[in-house]
Amino acid sequence: MIVAGESSGELYGSLLAIALKGKWPDVNIIGVGGERMNRAGVQLISSISDAFGLVEVISAYSKIKTAFENAVKALKKFKPVVLVLIDYPDFNMKLAKVAKALGIKILYYVSPQVWAWRKGRVKKLAGIVDRMAVILPFEENIYRKAGVKCEFVGHPIFEEIETILEEVRSKNLDVRANPPPSPPLIRGGLEGGSSLNPELRTYFKAALGLNPDKPLLSLLPGSRPHELRRLLPLMIDVIRQFKTDPEINSGKVHQFCIPLAPNTDEGRYISYLEALRQEGVVIKKGESVRILAASDIAVVASGTATLQAAFLNVPMVVIYKLSPLTYLLGKLIVNVKHISLVNILSGREVVTELLQKRANPENIMIVLKKIMSDANYRQEMLNYFKLIKEPFSCMRASKRVAEIILEMTIWRK
Repeated sequence: MIVAGESSGELYGSLLAIALKGKWPDVNIIGVGGERMNRAGVQLISSISDAFGLVEVISAYSKIKTAFENAVKALKKFKPVVLVLIDYPDFNMKLAKVAKALGIKILYYVSPQVWAWRKGRVKKLAGIVDRMAVILPFEENIYRKAGVKCEFVGHPIFEEIETILEEVRSKNLDVRANPPPSPPLIRGGLEGGSSLNPELRTYFKAALGLNPDKPLLSLLPGSRPHELRRLLPLMIDVIRQFKTDPEINSGKVHQFCIPLAPNTDEGRYISYLEALRQEGVVIKKGESVRILAASDIAVVASGTATLQAAFLNVPMVVIYKLSPLTYLLGKLIVNVKHISLVNILSGREVVTELLQKRANPENIMIVLKKIMSDANYRQEMLNYFKLIKEPFSCMRASKRVAEIILEMTIWRK
């Protein structure tokens, strides 16, 4: 049984299901997830909630409660050999206690961010789970110190990217790590160029139905309902300012694209999406990696997408907005200097983070123009992207987690 509570976790769950079925074709998998897990062969017992933060969780309480009740019933009815919990700590740690009482083995995959807040959960997890599989290098030592059998397995988005890039390799396109510079993006040029082969970006632009000869600005507003409600209006204003800025538009005319998560209910945001389409923004569903692979620059909501952009060497500005109450409480209990995974892994501000009121069109435009015109700033950012990518480059998280699950069962191969 695999339990994921939001879109990125659901992606990891789907990749894990595929890896499990590859090693163990007759395995039956049930779970809490979404469309991707369903397509990967998981029998869904409930859908994901995508709630985040105090205000957002309160508004989604009924859905979360129903999902939990369904999960408990499934544990008791099916008695899965292994319960795989993906992040979503408040839900999953409570569910783990039920599973433990039923004698079900528990693997926690994708750690709660105990290094950022509520560090006491490390001891609680040590008393509940049988194994931990973590996706950030520094997390392994945190749990091992607490006596948890823990392993850093790599990050599943790396294998997702590799799978997609394999499409290019199979077509004999050159995907070099250090290609020649790309054409300038705005007046004055861009020394050092794009750190992905221009052929690669051109290939993905064409494959997505975009203009292969125009630079692409992608905007990733996140996947949770509260992110879309707060960030889509902001992105409309950013596009309008970007299109009318005389400095930017003295060079090549840009094109714009927004990838939505596969589970997004587009009807809830129809007015925003129509406004974006009116501004010429192409909106696609479930294509975030391909769109980032095609992108020359990006505006990204803090979350997994920042790591995707870094792994694909896309210079970015990171934005985020929460309800005022959630943000205030977060400042009191969260102990981190940075919120984006790129900066957390780098230990410094490599990409600019614009939060709450600072996440406005004027500030975003300042950073975008700096990325496009300041060659040293851009190149330093790309150099750090290369450094943070190195620990993940030889690892395949889903394959290893599938092996761990088999190790935990009586049907070992």
